[in-house]
Amino acid sequence: MDASLQRFRRPARIAAFVTAAVFSISSSAAGATCGLCDTEIVMNSELASCFLEQYDKLSKETDQTIVVDLSDCGSRGIVDALPSLDVTADQPDTEFMIARSQLDCLRKKLEDPGIKLDPSAKIDLSSCS
Repeated sequence: MDASLQRFRRPARIAAFVTAAVFSISSSAAGATCGLCDTEIVMNSELASCFLEQYDKLSKETDQTIVVDLSDCGSRGIVDALPSLDVTADQPDTEFMIARSQLDCLRKKLEDPGIKLDPSAKIDLSSCS
């Protein structure tokens, strides 16, 4: 092989290796934190029960970020219920994104016998690691 070509191949290999290492480090760091994940969600008892029913399926997800869709859990009748007259209550979140580490934490918080979920409750997930 021409000596001038060998001279250029070595820096290109090093650059490719360094680039791969940087992407590997950044992707593993991205798995540790989720910038798009919710740090607080609002739940009521009906959605909490639905989440707990779906927990086994959600826990088998392989992604580090889990999209939770509880929109089918709300009103199971033909006509949606009228909105609550309690204007101080926050509307429950039927769709949210959580990190894998938040999944177990949310389950434990929802299973706490002292939690008051009705009309709704804000659940802080920022402390879940």
